[in-house]
Amino acid sequence: MIELTPEKKREKRFQKWLSPADTNFVDESAGKSYRQRVKRLIDVISLKEPDRVPVMFPITLYPAYYAGSNLKRVMYDYEELHRVWFKFIDEFEMDIYAGPAVVSPGRMFDNLDYKLFKWPGHGIGINASSYQFAEGEYIKADEYDALIEDPSDFWLRVYLPRIFGAFEAFSKLNPFTSIIEIPTGYFTPYTRSDVRTALKVLLDAGDELTKWMQVVGECDKKALSKGIPSLRGGYTKAPFDIIGDTMRGTQGIIMDMYRLPDKLIEAMEKITPLAIKNAVASTNSSGGMVITIPLHKGADGFMSGKQFETFYWPTLKKVILGIVNEGIVPILFAEGSYNTRLEIISELPKASVIWWFDKTDMARAKSILGSTVCIAGNVPGSLLCTGTPGDVKKYCQKIIKTCGRGGGYLLTGGAIIDEAKPENLQALLEAAKEYGVY
Repeated sequence: MIELTPEKKREKRFQKWLSPADTNFVDESAGKSYRQRVKRLIDVISLKEPDRVPVMFPITLYPAYYAGSNLKRVMYDYEELHRVWFKFIDEFEMDIYAGPAVVSPGRMFDNLDYKLFKWPGHGIGINASSYQFAEGEYIKADEYDALIEDPSDFWLRVYLPRIFGAFEAFSKLNPFTSIIEIPTGYFTPYTRSDVRTALKVLLDAGDELTKWMQVVGECDKKALSKGIPSLRGGYTKAPFDIIGDTMRGTQGIIMDMYRLPDKLIEAMEKITPLAIKNAVASTNSSGGMVITIPLHKGADGFMSGKQFETFYWPTLKKVILGIVNEGIVPILFAEGSYNTRLEIISELPKASVIWWFDKTDMARAKSILGSTVCIAGNVPGSLLCTGTPGDVKKYCQKIIKTCGRGGGYLLTGGAIIDEAKPENLQALLEAAKEYGVY
């Protein structure tokens, strides 16, 4: 059997994206608009000039606040989640759909006793407008060997019991590799009441997730029927961030860069194929086109250029190439500035990724990356929240002139926002229509 090249695989995915199966558009115009929008995105990813610069609203929870609701209500009331997203879909023209999958099901979080997030009524006030991440040292420096030796076993019996209170009993389980022939001894821990309770919580989580997924699916289907494509797909992170965000914590991983550099690198190399495999599997399952990779700890000022090239980029590059090899497009959200990284990150195949920049100098980004990959960003979130439509359009006009020449630019914010002025989001789209036509 002949193995397709990454480019051929990507082209096959593009064709499926253009002609989604089992889709009933509300009318012929919606179907035409859908194909036009998808073609615009394919062109910009492929570094061709589209009909105009495409726009992505930089939002997550915005539909809830636009409709007069809040995070707590939409996390726990799925009818409310349904209402606010249907209102958003009906009242906004969009090039790209942003769905409610960003709203986590609150009761599932409750039942699992999730430790990595704080949400309204759980670590933060009931009127809090966004989640908060609860960073901690969830694995210890002397546990790298166990992680490297058997990541799946480490996740199940060490890591999960620390980040989910409901799974503390999993630390009592035997490794799956304990089953040699006679399984009696292996299953002994499953006679424990705390283990059995934990397994019941897993089933309850599945029940809750089923209800949530139904609403998310209905919203997604409505947007698609109206001709609005999605950039949905999978999600993963740089191996450095996987360890530094949710396992060792920022302080821990910085210390490891100096005290345990070889162990840290070995652990990242072990995690790399898992990050690729899981992201690709989730993208294939969703029928999506892209994998989002938020880059948390690689920005200018967090580490030196030498440290970036030693600890951050090598495994991140492997993750990117592993995804690209499957014909999927990574969206690399470079939070902060990447001004000192631009030459390094240019080492990627042509037309294979989208670099989404926050505070990076976009003129330099266009100069260094523009002939190789699509770039996106960096309209300030502060401008969208507090500026006027005129201010927004003026900024967009300038950045389109800088980055839009020759194609390969997607207009969006530099950061995710939740409570922008609706007229400013509309101004973002209007600017592309006025100044971004080729």
